[in-house]
Amino acid sequence: MKILFTGGGTGGHFYPIIAVAEELTRLSDEEKFVPPQMYFMSDGPYNKRALFDNNIAYLYAPSGNQRIYFSPRNFWNLIKTALGILGAIWRLYLLFPDVIFSKGGYASVPALCAARLLGIPVVVHECDSVPGRVNIWAGKFAAKVGVSYPEAASFFPKEKVAVTGNPIRRDFFAPVYAGAHEFFGFDPTLPTIYVTGGSSGSAKMNDTVVDIVAEVSKQAQIIIQTGKNNYDDILKRVSYVMQGTEREARCKVYDYVNASALRMIGGIATLVISRAGSTIFEIAAWGIPSIIIPGDSAVFHNDHQRKNAYAYARTGACVVLEDKNLKPSILYSEIERILEGPEIQKSMHEAARSFADDQSALRIARELLAIALSHES
Repeated sequence: MKILFTGGGTGGHFYPIIAVAEELTRLSDEEKFVPPQMYFMSDGPYNKRALFDNNIAYLYAPSGNQRIYFSPRNFWNLIKTALGILGAIWRLYLLFPDVIFSKGGYASVPALCAARLLGIPVVVHECDSVPGRVNIWAGKFAAKVGVSYPEAASFFPKEKVAVTGNPIRRDFFAPVYAGAHEFFGFDPTLPTIYVTGGSSGSAKMNDTVVDIVAEVSKQAQIIIQTGKNNYDDILKRVSYVMQGTEREARCKVYDYVNASALRMIGGIATLVISRAGSTIFEIAAWGIPSIIIPGDSAVFHNDHQRKNAYAYARTGACVVLEDKNLKPSILYSEIERILEGPEIQKSMHEAARSFADDQSALRIARELLAIALSHES
């Protein structure tokens, strides 16, 4: 049995794939069948170690993002994608997987085009409340479509779509408490705030947090995940702001936080400040109150981050702070309100846990196996 994964080069696409792959391996152990051969086709491996650890072979297929506005780069990206499609057709003809699981994004286009031409079954998963262009297109010929938000179901054929939740790695449902404060050098008697702009970081969020970090550190400890492009600048500015105070150790800055450190953050965080991508589902798995700041609608296609944020906020698990309203004083006021309100924290915690779905990856893995077995026969 062969299963191929494909998706764009972001953590929001990649790590749900890893979550499903983990469940496929676990099912093969529990139910005593030969583990499927797994492959990942994209324009980059994203995380080579995660692929290696899960026995997933990487297949390169060049592709380029087609911007919705005029850009000379669209022409070159079209050529890259065409070359990727030709290469994918040949690779998949030789490999001929039994089913393809796609998370969407421009990097999935070569594999999806090849699958359609070769008649390989496709399962699509959409993690946003408003689907991307590639998933809407692929949903027309996919065997099944899974969505994380009920709001996204209306974009796909009724007979194919199911609300599956978002696949989350099992580790996220088991935060680490023992030794977590010591790992970060934090005081266990103080609340901890985790700030993350996703795998690429968010310059505006980082800048706003730096403006209030000295004041916030009087009552809490802060972990800032900046993204690689913002790391040096934010580290220097935080060091400058905190220098000479007795609270320098209360703010830690990282460009990237690995899975082990994330589990410890899940164990000690009192509040998370985040963009509105797939990180929402990880926060929900932890059951931690959050301030969600959707990205600018001019940057994010279909304003999906804003719609994601409000879909989550309707559960009572978070408060939403619009990007246009992201001012240091407003953010500080919201932080203070939540940290000083134990009842607010309790209700947000309960709402977050009720939103989380620890069966999503398993559900999708079982569907992939069912389709793959029927294709084999």
